[in-house]
Amino acid sequence: MLVDGERLDQLLRENFEIIQNDDVFSFSTDALLLGEFTKVRHKDQVMDLCTGNGIIPVLLAHKTRAKIQGVEIQPALVDMANRTIQHNHLENQIEIQQMDLKDVAKKYKPSTFDLVTVNPPYFKENQKIQHQKEAHKIARHEIYCTLDDVVKASKHLLKQGGKLVMVHRADRLMDVLSSFREHRIEPKRLKMVYSTPNKPEAITILVEGRNAGQAGLKIEQPFYIYDTDGEYSKEMKAVYYG
Repeated sequence: MLVDGERLDQLLRENFEIIQNDDVFSFSTDALLLGEFTKVRHKDQVMDLCTGNGIIPVLLAHKTRAKIQGVEIQPALVDMANRTIQHNHLENQIEIQQMDLKDVAKKYKPSTFDLVTVNPPYFKENQKIQHQKEAHKIARHEIYCTLDDVVKASKHLLKQGGKLVMVHRADRLMDVLSSFREHRIEPKRLKMVYSTPNKPEAITILVEGRNAGQAGLKIEQPFYIYDTDGEYSKEMKAVYYG
């Protein structure tokens, strides 16, 4: 089942295993936080954009019996995701396909999904921070899709009142909120993620928006990944271990 360079990592709380490859793609803490932040109902139709190796659909499969679809542009990652799905016997719940998210309007009818999740590329294409491996560049830089492309695709997919849930870098908060509103997805929940309680700057944001929703943003309690001793916080341990 595994090819050269791949390994199986355990998702302890979910009791699943996922295929990873550091040369191609390995999920980060941000993916775990997105899975934790996302509220999903059993009747929801769910789409995960920029799905990578399928980490978000697998995490959500632990929380719901809902059907989950995923879209990823890199064929190698789609192959990894589909082998992970088969390994965990999730074929009847999760479906991943290779496509450019800018083409979702050609594939999917509008207003199809109750929930869209996404861990998009964080860095603008012209930013100096560049990863050397091509697969990493595509996953982390806006080479094939921009933030606005992601939100535009989500707008097409979402039903009236449907939710878009996104994780992104904290320094792009205004870009995220502006794009949401430009496409009439009203920001409703925001959580700031910090490394430790004694570091004043947030590193990550988690945002939930509602398609054509009413104004009113709730800012939730901050999330700390580590405590002041450098150990995982109680909240982070719960994400990892339950």
